[in-house]
Amino acid sequence: MEPQPISIAILGATGAVGRAVLEVLEDLEVPLGRVRLLATARSAGQEIDFRGGPVKVEVPSAEAFTGCDVAILAGGAEASRQWAPVARTAGCLVVDDTSAFREADGVPLVVPEVNGAALDGGAPLVANPHSVAIAMALVLKPLQAAAGLASVVVATYQAVSGAGHRGVEQLQREAADLMNGREPPEPGRIRHRIAFNLVPLIGAVDAGGQAEGEAGLVRETRRLLDLPGLAISATAVQVPIFYGHAAALHVGLERPLGVEAARQLLRQAPGVKVVDAPDQGVFPMPMLTVNDDAVLVGRLRADPALPNGLALFLTVDNLRKGGPTNLVQVALAMVERQRKTVAPG
Repeated sequence: MEPQPISIAILGATGAVGRAVLEVLEDLEVPLGRVRLLATARSAGQEIDFRGGPVKVEVPSAEAFTGCDVAILAGGAEASRQWAPVARTAGCLVVDDTSAFREADGVPLVVPEVNGAALDGGAPLVANPHSVAIAMALVLKPLQAAAGLASVVVATYQAVSGAGHRGVEQLQREAADLMNGREPPEPGRIRHRIAFNLVPLIGAVDAGGQAEGEAGLVRETRRLLDLPGLAISATAVQVPIFYGHAAALHVGLERPLGVEAARQLLRQAPGVKVVDAPDQGVFPMPMLTVNDDAVLVGRLRADPALPNGLALFLTVDNLRKGGPTNLVQVALAMVERQRKTVAPG
C-alpha cells in the first residue's frame, strides 16, 4: 500500500533550518500533500523552489495551519511560543526546533533512534533536542545498553551556524576584514570576535559559572537517555567554522568494555558511522559531515583517567541529523502514530 501523503507547515521556512528541512523532505522522498511555507512579513511573497516548482512564502496565521497534519517550527523561540498553540488549535501536530518547550512539562524531547517510545503517548507537541545532545545520545545509547554509564565529561566545539544567520554573517565579515588588513567592527551575535579565535562560553552564566549552553546539554542528554542522575560535566566552545558541530567525550562505564567491542557496537548503532583509522589520518571532522545524516565517531581509545574509561570524538552536521533530519523523522513518526490511533478497526 502506498503511504498516505502528509500535509506540512514549516515556520521559519526562509532560514537555514527551514531550507534544510525542505532538502531533507526531498532527499527522503516523503510523500507530501499541502506544503505551507511560513516566515515573517519581510519574507512573505518570496518563492522557494521545491520539487521542481515555486512555493510562495506566507505570513503565519491560524488559516495557514488549518488542514495540515504537522507543523515544524524553526523560526525562533519567541515565534514558537506564539504559534505553537495556534497550530494545535487548528488540529496540527507540532515539532519545535527551538528552546521554547525543551524544559516544558509534558513535552517529550525525542531522538527516534534513542527514545522513540516517548512518542507512543500521543503527545501533540514534541521538542527537538540541541544538535550536540542528539549526537551524544546516539553515540552513548549503545554504550549505555552494553556496559552502563557512570559519568561523561564532554567538550563541544560548535560552529557559528548554531547561532543562526547572524553568527554566520559575523564570521564571514570578521574573516574578510582581518584577511584584508582591516579592523573588524564590534562583535554582534557572538559576544567576542570569532574569526581566528575560540570563545569558550555559549549563553549566559549561572551563579556556579556554568553557561546556559552547557547546562542545557547536560539536562537534555540525561532526559534522552532516561538517566536523571548521570554525572555529566560539559564545556561548550564556539569555534570559527560555519557548519558542523564536534565533541570530545570521556566516558566512564559501569562495567568493562574494550575499545574494539565499543567500536563494533557503534558500527551497528542506528544513525552512527564509525570513521576511525587515525594511523591513516582518518577520523571525524566537521567537513566530512556536510549533508550526512549520520553522526561520525572515531578516535576511540581507552581513557586511563576514568574507571572503565573510553575516549572518543564525534562530529555532526547541525543542519542535517543535528536538526532538520531529526525534525522530519519525529514529524513523520507523530503523524504515523496518530493515523494508527484514529484508523477504523
